[in-house]
Amino acid sequence: MAEIRTRSRPFQQVDVFSAAAYRGNPLAVVLDGAGLGQAQMQRFAHWTNLSETTFLLPPSAAGRAAGADYRVCIFDPLSELRFAGHPTLGSCHAWLRAGGQPQVPGLVVQEGLVGLVKIRRADERLYFAAPTLQRSPPETALLAQVSAALGLAPQQIVAAQRLDNGLPWLGLLLDGADTVLQIEPDHAALKRLGVTVGVAGRHADAVAASSDADAYTDTPQLEVRAFAAAVEVPEDPVTGSLNASLAQWLIADGYLPARYVAAQGTRLDRAGRVAIERDAGGQVWVGGASTTCVDGSVWL
Repeated sequence: MAEIRTRSRPFQQVDVFSAAAYRGNPLAVVLDGAGLGQAQMQRFAHWTNLSETTFLLPPSAAGRAAGADYRVCIFDPLSELRFAGHPTLGSCHAWLRAGGQPQVPGLVVQEGLVGLVKIRRADERLYFAAPTLQRSPPETALLAQVSAALGLAPQQIVAAQRLDNGLPWLGLLLDGADTVLQIEPDHAALKRLGVTVGVAGRHADAVAASSDADAYTDTPQLEVRAFAAAVEVPEDPVTGSLNASLAQWLIADGYLPARYVAAQGTRLDRAGRVAIERDAGGQVWVGGASTTCVDGSVWL
């Protein structure tokens, strides 16, 4: 029996982490997800064929009492996610553009499976407060298998950590940005391993800047790539959750300053720019520009 289109719902497709349209990471946003079941949301997310699709809902009673302005459900093509970065910024951008008014001026509070996430605006960018990071050393056997799938020699890996702020990553700090850009991954091998991998390498001038906690420049100091064949996304153009985890790890361990800009998407002909700031209280904020590319409605 044919499925019945329930009704027209407002929809935006937003390009995140780029001030220029079609140069960042696209996100599908259904601005009214009321009445949709998880299976319907998942089917639509699979159909969009984007790394993530979000559905906005009113906050729960407990969420609203705690300050939430809206609730978000985040899906990749295969599953619902507890948290993801570019969907957080893109959803907030779409919500504000559609007339959303936060309870506290200048501060949006998003409710999701990971809990409440604060989002602020500064310098024409939206910044989310990175959720708490859990990290640990990776298993030696897994690191060797992933290194082989990426074609990396042991000496090219400076440090490695398992990272999880609501979305798990195996994070690798490599010996430089050029090494990151030269990787030709075996996506089939990574999919068999079932692990999502984020690689990062410092640009040459970042090595000197890393000793200055106040150093900041709009020139990228870090090059990042994200390989997620395990969730049907061979290479993600620009990844907020990964950059948040990398920042919390690399700043804490002294590899990067408290403020920097990461580039991602270079090998995909994108120009993603992720602004990182750690405030005086130790909270890491992850920011970027967003641009609406499609504005209309969908039948769901």
